[in-house]
Amino acid sequence: MEDAWRLASGVLQVWVFVVLVLIMLPAMFGLSLGVTGVYIQVLVQILEWATVRIQRGRLEQPSVPVPLPSGIIERGAGSTEDELRQLSRAESRAGRRFCLSDVLFFHRKGVESIVDDQVTQRFSSEELASWNLLTRTNQNFRYISLRLTVFWGVGVLVRYCVLFPLRITLAVIGLNWLVLGTTAVGLLPQSSVKDWLSEAVHLTCYRICARGLSATVRYHDRENRPRKGGICVANHTTPIDVVILANDGCYAMVGQVHGGLLGVIQRSMLRSCPHVWFERSEMKDRHTVTSRLREHVAAKTKLPILIFPEGTCINNTSVMMFKKGSFEIGGIIYPVAIKYDPRFGDAFWNSSKFSMVSYLLRMMTSWAIVVNVWYLPPMTLQEGEDAAQFANRVKSAIARRGGLLDLAWDGGLKRGKVKDSFKEEQQRLYSSVVMGYPPDDQSHASPQSPDL
Repeated sequence: MEDAWRLASGVLQVWVFVVLVLIMLPAMFGLSLGVTGVYIQVLVQILEWATVRIQRGRLEQPSVPVPLPSGIIERGAGSTEDELRQLSRAESRAGRRFCLSDVLFFHRKGVESIVDDQVTQRFSSEELASWNLLTRTNQNFRYISLRLTVFWGVGVLVRYCVLFPLRITLAVIGLNWLVLGTTAVGLLPQSSVKDWLSEAVHLTCYRICARGLSATVRYHDRENRPRKGGICVANHTTPIDVVILANDGCYAMVGQVHGGLLGVIQRSMLRSCPHVWFERSEMKDRHTVTSRLREHVAAKTKLPILIFPEGTCINNTSVMMFKKGSFEIGGIIYPVAIKYDPRFGDAFWNSSKFSMVSYLLRMMTSWAIVVNVWYLPPMTLQEGEDAAQFANRVKSAIARRGGLLDLAWDGGLKRGKVKDSFKEEQQRLYSSVVMGYPPDDQSHASPQSPDL
């Protein structure tokens, strides 16, 4: 019995040393001992070997199922408007205005949307080219060979028996540090010292939490980092986006007031830093939200506001419509593109399928979080440009830099119905074919026409 207690005491001492000295202390000063980098390199080697072994196993065992390709519809390179223009020109050269076969174009588009639409697939996990040795992405690949099965089994033990307890420990320490630190700083009178201490507490907390996820973040073009008095906008994949960005600088968060544990964290953060929390009734009042954000931006000494204009999480493949409200506030916009590496774990939060707790458990039992962050040059509203056009311009810039698909669809379709304006647009396009005028000719548009 005494030997067992001695062994447990030794294990505890090693555990405390690893957590405090090798992880927390370097994280507090923004340093890295390089352990995570070596861990990621080893993972890359193992996954590359597994990919080769899986490909060879498919040839040796034809019965092994092959994952479906990400896209089963072969689409043209042009847009719907381009195809309609070509169709209208063909009709004009033929000397006719309408033919019954004209409806086949929209019939084909409708079938493509039913089989493989561009919206609903953005709210499911990104498909992988090969298995990453996680059971949740398994396609029966672990049964191809004994060695692959052994690697999978060892990976389960490492992720659940070593990494998971370590990450839980760091997450608890980080959150307690945030609540206690911000509460203590909040007791100080307003001064430059209080602002400095608040930023130090926030940075330390987020860095500890990032280490708790084995996050490897590569920041690019850091000279474009958001500055005080500005608005930082980014594409949204997961709630962890906040930790990833705040690991490199402090932001003023914007969101709804919650209860429970999250409410305790929000109230403690507000004591030391001017975050912008809204009551549920205020969130429905667009004027109130906009005016409070404008007041924050007008104070050039306050931290930049962090906003995700999509309003929902998208699966790391695309950028969907940005809500224009974020671009009506005024001030300088600092775009940021975030792209996760899906090989080490699926960062996308499917809130319709997983609760926050179950999602965080999945993240803490993944291999790691590897992400690239690009800071884009600041952008402002141009002359003659409205808020919607400005939002689309920023969205396109983020999509190009992050290598993401630029979609015009509203992320609100994740839970809501299609807006009437989208339906009317498709009706207008159809009428352009029937009547024989160009699809971009607005003079013939009549959304209220009973013929549509």
